[in-house]
Amino acid sequence: MTDPAPANLEQTQVVAEPTNPAWIKTELARHSQRPYPMDFIQRIFTDFSEIHGDRAFGDDLAMACGLARFHGQEVMAIGNLKGRGTKEKVRRNFGMPNPEGYRKALRAMKIAEKFHRPVFTFIDLTGANPGIAAEERGQAEAIARNLREMARLRVPTIATITGEGGSGGALALAVADRVLMMENAVYSVIAPEACGSIMWRDAGKRAQAAAALKITSEDVSRLGCVDDVVPEPPGGAQNDPVAAAAMLDEKLTWHLSELQALPVEERIARRLAKFREIAQFYKNA
Repeated sequence: MTDPAPANLEQTQVVAEPTNPAWIKTELARHSQRPYPMDFIQRIFTDFSEIHGDRAFGDDLAMACGLARFHGQEVMAIGNLKGRGTKEKVRRNFGMPNPEGYRKALRAMKIAEKFHRPVFTFIDLTGANPGIAAEERGQAEAIARNLREMARLRVPTIATITGEGGSGGALALAVADRVLMMENAVYSVIAPEACGSIMWRDAGKRAQAAAALKITSEDVSRLGCVDDVVPEPPGGAQNDPVAAAAMLDEKLTWHLSELQALPVEERIARRLAKFREIAQFYKNA
């Protein structure tokens, strides 16, 4: 029930338009050997025990939730599963959760809240499942409920964008006290190809769209949409997944320690204030 680790860990290079850093980062975020959320969970946490089902429809194979230990402390770890290889990717719907996946994640968060366990989410998805069946089962409602309930959780929450963070599908796991982002990850409201198709009627304008969307870690951090950027090994996390996990582990440890020092009500108030103020801009009348 986990994403297998990359088979080839040799250093690789990404071929992209050298004049467009945004598209280079997008290709790095999508690299076939880049560590997926479950790769990070397996390297950072111990004693991971998976929770299955949403108690309403079924068990979404694109979402993994489980109790685990983080440096000896009991926590809840949640991440989407993309799979490696064609058959596994199809089985896991290319990492795009259905409504039952988000409901399973929320059930796990509520369990964590009941037993006072911090929640860690790991995100690498282009978006929620856009299929008709998902809409019929209440995709929009499931995502909206996660947004509301995550904003209210009384336990420390830390979300990490490890690869692609796409649209409301990613945000449904990212309304957290701290939102971290890997150096070569991207976080956007829409995929560059889709943006190109809408704005220029040409999906081939994806590199231009990536630059316009401001989706890199530097851009997103400047807008205040993430709280910290996690450095990666030279060339990207795919070149040294162990070192990448160690760098993320260090950041998670520091942020959790800081969050646990805050009173519950103050932590919730700061969380709400942060999301109300994200990416504000002012225009003179």
